[in-house]
Parts: sequence; structure tokens; C-alpha cells
Amino acid sequence: MAQGKWELDAAHSEIEFKVKHMMITNVKGNFNSFKVDLDTEDDTFENALAKVTIDTASINTRNEQRDGHLKSGDFFDVEKYPAITFEATSLANEQIKGNLTIRDVTRPVVFDLEYAGIQKDPWGNTKAGFIVEGKIKRSEFGLNWNAALETGGVMVSDEVKFSADIQFIKAK
Repeated sequence: MAQGKWELDAAHSEIEFKVKHMMITNVKGNFNSFKVDLDTEDDTFENALAKVTIDTASINTRNEQRDGHLKSGDFFDVEKYPAITFEATSLANEQIKGNLTIRDVTRPVVFDLEYAGIQKDPWGNTKAGFIVEGKIKRSEFGLNWNAALETGGVMVSDEVKFSADIQFIKAK
């Protein structure tokens, strides 16, 4: 059973994504509201229990109309599916494995994990940092909306890349 409790340092954490638009450029965005629960046996994090919960309504692409479309039934359907969740099953060998749930569809996934280390801040708090990077196919989670382009291709690619910079504070 996990012994150490770590709290998310939200001011120093972010989850960003990007997706190809019209096959020529990337559109980037983030989620403004999420939480991460992390419990560990020790400071190696090898047997950590981690759960991420993302508020889908907090999606932000810096375009109100696009954000509205992403919140609609065509994409996240935030009224029906208010959260994206990820539950880690393994943190080892520079990978994090777990179950990702979007729109009530759960699939096993593997993402790249970089453990950035532990530091004490000037106020005596112990902090740990992680960088997670990966990609998913949105169609595998029921995010199927698209539009064909006159010249070929589609409006939005199936592949979504993301990165998360996550900092934790060790609970006292």
C-alpha cells in the first residue's frame, strides 16, 4: 500500500495538446482544470498509484467558437461526459502505462515518462517533477467528427499529441 502522499502543484503544471488542422498546421490547446492524485511507497515512484482527472469543460484553444464546438456532442460532449480520466497501472522504464477513459470508452495506453527529479524549494517543500508525452487516436475514443476537404484530406487529423508537465508537493 502507498505510504507517501503528493499533492498537485497546479501553478507549475499543465496539460497541452495539438492536432493537425486541414492537414497543414497544428492547433494547440490545453485543459485549464485537472487534478492528479499520487500516492507512493517511497520516493522512487516505482509502485506509485496515480489517477488523473481532467475537466473536459476547461478545454482552451484560445478560440471561443472552436472551444464551444469541442465541448459539444461532436467531440467531448461535456454535459454527458464531464471528465477524462487516466489511471496508471505501471510507472517504469521511462513509460507510464494505464487506462485512459474518454466519453466512457476505456483503452489501455502507454506514454513516455520523464522523471525530472526531486528538489526542495526555498520554503522547505519537497517537490517532484514529471514530463509525460504521448499520442492517441481520437477515433478510438468515439471522437469521430470530421469534414472532408475539397482538395483531399480531412479537417482534423485522427492523431492527437499531448504533453504534460506535472509538479507535485510532498504532503507533510
